[in-house]
Amino acid sequence: MTPPGTLYVVATPIGNLEDITLRALRILRECAVIATEDTRTARKLLERHGIATPCVSCHEHSGGKRLEEILGHLRGGRSVAVVSEAGTPGISDPGEPLVRAAAAAGIPVVPVPGAVAFVTALSASGLPTERIAFEGFLPSRAAERRARLDLLVREGRTLAFYESPHRLAGMLADLAAALGPDRPACVARELTKIHEEFDRGTLGELAARWGTRDPRGEFTVLVAGAVESADPAPEADLLDALRRSLARGLSPSESAREVARALGARRARAYELALTLARQPRD
Repeated sequence: MTPPGTLYVVATPIGNLEDITLRALRILRECAVIATEDTRTARKLLERHGIATPCVSCHEHSGGKRLEEILGHLRGGRSVAVVSEAGTPGISDPGEPLVRAAAAAGIPVVPVPGAVAFVTALSASGLPTERIAFEGFLPSRAAERRARLDLLVREGRTLAFYESPHRLAGMLADLAAALGPDRPACVARELTKIHEEFDRGTLGELAARWGTRDPRGEFTVLVAGAVESADPAPEADLLDALRRSLARGLSPSESAREVARALGARRARAYELALTLARQPRD
């Protein structure tokens, strides 16, 4: 019985085509086929390094037939390299299903590490690097996005997001409203490319700056984690202020944000109290 081939998960450059390892180039040359999110992007990289390995498309719209075709190569003893349009396959791109299917079929899966956009951005951001939470793209629907951000208010790790140019200004405004305008952050644009840019400041400052710009390129947004501190405001004062805010028709989230900012309290604590008040029957 022929032993299966190996599925190599190969990281490729996120911009500068020189940012690829010698091992990755060797694997791309030696594999029988390269499964890629975008064959045009892959061919540019392969031509730059004189690699003639054939490519097949493998993305979110490829369907099960293409997945089975690639698994057939692997079952037949031929090794396959999977690459994304840029960076490490499976990190906010369609590489995950192929890796999962290969692992389930008992096919060896070997990572060939390299660039990851949010790690690259973090290394030069100046924000804490000891602990990080990668959130990828926030939901596009406003209500779902606010709900996700409400869950992150107390997160102490540095937060990493990806965002598209046309949504960047709104995303920064939402981050400032949910996490506080004074939270340190960094907007990284066009990493490793000619127009690479790091814009550092508070969320309020960044939201104001990017609200007047025409964002272009690829963006990674990093936000410092929450810092726990004692609430200077007595609970009775918080409750009184929250009652007044809720009585004006604000939601528990909006009331908590307003009162926490006014009294210097933790928003998470104010939100818990606002939810309790909102659940109580009205007189």
